[in-house]
Amino acid sequence: MNRNLHPRLQALERQFARSPLEQIFDPEFNSRQIELWVKRDDLIHPVISGNKWRKLKFILNHALFLQANCLVSMGGVYSNHLHALAFVGKELGIKTIGLLRGELPLQLNPTLLDLQEWEMELRSVARSDYRQLRNYKGHHSLPGLEPGQYWLPEGGAVDLALPGIAESIAEITIGFDSLVLACGTGATLAGLIAHAPRSCQLIGVAALKSANFLIQDVRQLLAAHGVVRDNWQIAFEYHFGGFAKTKPVLLEFIREFHNQHGIALEPVYTGKAMFAFYDLLRRGYFKPGQRVIMLHTGGLQGNRLTDSQL
Repeated sequence: MNRNLHPRLQALERQFARSPLEQIFDPEFNSRQIELWVKRDDLIHPVISGNKWRKLKFILNHALFLQANCLVSMGGVYSNHLHALAFVGKELGIKTIGLLRGELPLQLNPTLLDLQEWEMELRSVARSDYRQLRNYKGHHSLPGLEPGQYWLPEGGAVDLALPGIAESIAEITIGFDSLVLACGTGATLAGLIAHAPRSCQLIGVAALKSANFLIQDVRQLLAAHGVVRDNWQIAFEYHFGGFAKTKPVLLEFIREFHNQHGIALEPVYTGKAMFAFYDLLRRGYFKPGQRVIMLHTGGLQGNRLTDSQL
């Protein structure tokens, strides 16, 4: 237990499960002499799982020590970040406000219904204004904040997210050559780059199209910690049409993977990342004898999006 963690966060974290490493066995790996292991951060907690908790942990710690009484953040109508924030705010007894991109739908989706149940105040923001919100990075930088309110940028993508992400790396007790993960805002990728072995190659799989801006965002997050590394890249070709977009081939891959290996993925992030790994494998990206870690970043509530589309 981190002794510098606020007592209320310590009490919450005691409810969490261990995140194990699980090896995946596939005849395709044998023929190519590759090992694949999945870091099961999806098993940490049924709601605040994966990188959602990792990113929020020390942001929340900072807010609690500042005695913040309200957490304000932003996201889309299927946002994993707002979903986790609303839940943890309810658990910690802190009010939450979610600034949502675009108009609220007349019929709320399952994500938004959860936010309402956990008493997050929902405010719709015009898309042009929403883009402007991305310019405010500091916890007190958003214009119009009231005393006691604490601002979290989109996805919790601030330098305080990196130490929590680093805990994923610290828990990996085997050597590895490559690490693959889904990439939304770039904060998780930055945290892993900062603390992974320099000999490891990191591959972020962009979940949205036209995401070249992520390269600069990751570099800025690393620079805030004085880190300069070149052992990473972002794969931009596996977005399947854009954020929260999918195609039948991806949905079929997710079903087959679950049937064969008993690990649930979702089509917004983790399904795209695992699909990318298999495609890169078949294209000869990984050298024989390499061990690859896939970070399962949770967010399985995204499967409800798939259900609503079918």
